Amino acid sequence: MRSVEVKTAKTCELVDEIGEREGVERKEVRPYQTEIITVEGPAVVLIVTD
Repeated sequence: MRSVEVKTAKTCELVDEIGEREGVERKEVRPYQTEIITVEGPAVVLIVTD
């Protein structure tokens, strides 16, 4: 893991780092694709359009 200043990091760098952590499940939805996601809490859902 490399050290990154959060405020200056690119969104894609932050997403990649968080996606590699334990307890994180990453779902990608391609352009023009629709996906329904169901979660059971506790959970935090972030929608990143990048």
